[in-house]
Amino acid sequence: MKLLGIGTDIVETDRIARSIAQFGSKFLDRIFLPGEIQYCSPMRNPTPHYAARFAAKEAISKAFGTGIGDQIGFIDIEVRRKASGEPFILLHGSGKELARRRGVETIQLSLSHTELFAVAFVTLLGKE
Repeated sequence: MKLLGIGTDIVETDRIARSIAQFGSKFLDRIFLPGEIQYCSPMRNPTPHYAARFAAKEAISKAFGTGIGDQIGFIDIEVRRKASGEPFILLHGSGKELARRRGVETIQLSLSHTELFAVAFVTLLGKE
């Protein structure tokens, strides 16, 4: 397999907390899919978990070289967890189509967060 793209993003968790406080479910529903909200919301402190998923979505868009916009949007990208706890990406809609057109076969994701920051690193692998 060939490396098709890499992307990374870092998010201040306070930025996400402010958006949630100001816009509530309007912000959450625009950025996150229901499964992501169901995962993050019950956490003792859900903000770092939301921030990590936000960073992952930005990192994916950077790996594609498109940014968030016409070719891929926030809700086209879903962060899920395997039974082992390992995070993975599931693409929907235009994100799935973009990956197909680009020959992406595997997306690798690494997430990390503290109370202050969340970071995501993504690689796109496939044929070109």
